[in-house]
This record gives sequence, C-alpha cells and structure tokens, in this order.
Amino acid sequence: MALNLYDSLTRSLRPVQPAQPDGVYRFYNCGPTVYAAAHIGNFRSFVVNDIIRRMLELEFGADKVRHVRNLTDVDDKTIRKAREEGRRLTDVTKEWTAKFHADCEALNCLPPHVEPAATDHIPEQVNMIQVLMDKGNAYRAADGSVYFKVSSFDRYGRLSRVKERELKAGSAVEAGNTGKDTTSVDADEKEDGTDFALWKAWKPDDGDVKWAGPEGTAAGRPGWHIECSAMSKKHLGETIDLHTGGVDLLFPHHENEIAQSECCNGTEFAHHWYHSEHLLVDGKKMSKSLGNLYTLDQLKAMGHSPMALRYVLLAGHPRKQLNFMLSSLEAAEKALQTLRAFAANIIDQTGASAKFDPVFAALRDDLNTPAALGALFSIIKQGPAGVEARTFARAMFALGLDLTPPIEHTVEIPPAVTALAEKRWAAKQAKDWSAADALRSEITAAGWTMKDRKDGYDLAEA
Repeated sequence: MALNLYDSLTRSLRPVQPAQPDGVYRFYNCGPTVYAAAHIGNFRSFVVNDIIRRMLELEFGADKVRHVRNLTDVDDKTIRKAREEGRRLTDVTKEWTAKFHADCEALNCLPPHVEPAATDHIPEQVNMIQVLMDKGNAYRAADGSVYFKVSSFDRYGRLSRVKERELKAGSAVEAGNTGKDTTSVDADEKEDGTDFALWKAWKPDDGDVKWAGPEGTAAGRPGWHIECSAMSKKHLGETIDLHTGGVDLLFPHHENEIAQSECCNGTEFAHHWYHSEHLLVDGKKMSKSLGNLYTLDQLKAMGHSPMALRYVLLAGHPRKQLNFMLSSLEAAEKALQTLRAFAANIIDQTGASAKFDPVFAALRDDLNTPAALGALFSIIKQGPAGVEARTFARAMFALGLDLTPPIEHTVEIPPAVTALAEKRWAAKQAKDWSAADALRSEITAAGWTMKDRKDGYDLAEA
C-alpha cells in the first residue's frame, strides 16, 4: 500500500512517490526561526513532519529519503532579539538552535539529513535574486532593496486561492511567520503593494548584519521567503517531491516560494504540498497575553514527560485543529504506561505481523494518527500473546513513541515563590486585579510562571 497525503495545491488525496530516476524521495519542511524557545504549537508541525519522515522511510527505505529542514537565523525577529540583548546575531541564534535541537531530541524527532542555515547560503540567495532581476520578475527599489513583481507570475495564488482583490498594499503578502504585517515601512519603495521583498537594504537597526547584495543593489540581507527557495534548491534540486509546514505558512510564505522558485528555475517547484493545522489551548488560540503559551520546559517543570506531549500531539488529525489541555497530558501518561506494560509482556510469535496492519493502514490514509492510535489500543486489548515483537517495534517507530520510562525528577519550588502564588490566588479570588497583576510580575521576576486553572494554579520555572 502507498502512503497517501492530502495535497494543498490540488485539494486532493494523492500517493507520494519519488519523481527522480534515482528513486530518492526529496522532502523539505520549513524549520524554526531561532530567536526564542519553540512552543508546543510549533512542535505540533514538527512532530507531524517527523511522522511523515518515518512513514517515508518505511515506504521507500531509509536510504531512499532525503529530508531537509532549514533554520531561519536572520530575519526581523532574530535581529530585533540580538539588538534588545546587545549580543551578536550568531550568539543568539546558536543558543536557540541548540535549545531547539534538545527539544526535538526529547520529543524523539528524527534529525533531518541536512539542516541548512540561511546565513550560510547568502551567495545562493543573491544568485537567485539576480536571475529574477535579469528575467524581469524582480526590480531594484530606490533604496537598493529588491522586490519580486507578483504581477509577473500569472499563477500566483494557486496554492492559497488568494483572490486578486485581497492583495492590497499593506496586506500580509510580505508578513513574516508571525502573521503580522511588517511592510508598512517599505510600502513607498514598492511598485505595487502586492510585491514582496527579496533583498532588504541595510538600515541602522540592523546593526552589523549585512552582506553584499545583487549587482547594483545596496548591502543588506535577504527577505525571509527567498531563504527557503535557495536552500531547498541547493540541497534537493529545482523540483522537490514534498514541501510541508504549518497552515500558517501556506500564505504568504509558501505562495511566495512557488512564485520566486518557478520564475527563477523555469520548472515546477514542488510536486506535493502538505500543511498541518493550528494547535489551540483550552479552546483558544495560543498567545502570551492570554498566558496559554507553553514551552516543553514549562510542561516538564510541571512533571509531564516530552513523550506524553508527543502522544497528545498525535491524538488529533494533523489537518484538523487540535485543542490542547493540561489534563490531556495525564491521560497520555496513562496510555504510555499501558503501552510499556504491553511491550514488557509480549510473547513473541514470528509471523504475526498482520495484527498491526490497521495501524499502518490508518497512517497511510492521510496520516490519520488518531485512527492509528485507536487501532493500536484495539490490538492491545486483545493481550500480548501472539504478537511479533519486531512488528510492534515497527509500529512504535512509525508513531515515534519511545517507551523508555522517563527519568523521575522533581523541581523544588522556593517557599517565597509559593507564598507569592498563594497571595496572588487570594487576590484573584477577591477580584483585586491590580494586586494580582503586581504579584504575577513578582513571580515572573523570580523566574517562575503561574498558570491558572478553574480549581487552582500551576507553578513552573520560566
């Protein structure tokens, strides 16, 4: 059976298959912007991509899959973080790259075969921009920046189905991966408000972050979108088999990747597009202002294991919004305990591999992870007798579930922080919002975060 995935471009379920004669499946997914710790919403996308990677290896063989995941280490956010902290850009991005890698390892995500950083591929980006300028798809603005001319690519909008009337000056076309508009300062330099930056001329706020640009342009730095196009071309070729990412990247980022890559290379950019949906927390969109944005470290400080988080992230279909609740981690821990007990009691019987076919069938059907987990536990209810240990291990590999018992560790909360939390909780119950906010600030200053529940609160190291 073939692995079938929904294609965001054709709006249809399609089998994945390598297009090149060497039979190698070329797979690119957008990686993190390394300026802060990735939150659990980010990791939903990375865990989904990890399942795709694992299923591709089972489908074609580990030596027939080439997985590239990039690092965005220069953009508005990384530069702003370095400026705020008075540090070199590379010092900031190396710190958060290491943190991202540690979190990926804790969540049992396979490392990509290649992990290119944008700052290591400036010549490739400059060359692509130069080609686009020579072809008339891009132009130099008065300040030395370079913009892609959207009107020069008549297939723009195929992926997102964005309508021409929605492409207005100040729209999200040039927005970064925060989804917020960052183009108002550049609007006067564009020939049309729909155009997006390929090269950004240096500004004082950029500090020492600048490189020589294409011929006739100012020194500066690449735009966010051209980074992925150049890195995927460098490491996978002009046409890739699969491009993935969160649904928030579909427009404008992936739409812009298609436009600049196809205009530059004169061929199809990606045969298949797959996007995972948003993660909600307690039914709401994650945000710092709502206090519902969690990192892996925060959940670990509450006593939850990374594997429990991975299990929770698999419990919803990747193409549907998933509502995360802290209570779901407790249920996940119990499920993992059941799996460990089952594995410990397997009475190995060679040739019983068909027993797990429903698990793999669900995963091959558009990565239906909740159905796969359901099928898995239906098998477990029948008991471990007659199960082939090797095939059970293969199912665990496909889901990326490491059943090694977590190392027990406790975090001692300082009495002073506990006292502040008790005072804040009392102030909240008394609806003394001013006092509650002031006490929360004290807790934060002490290096802790306080998450409210209906019946109490949780404290975790920040």
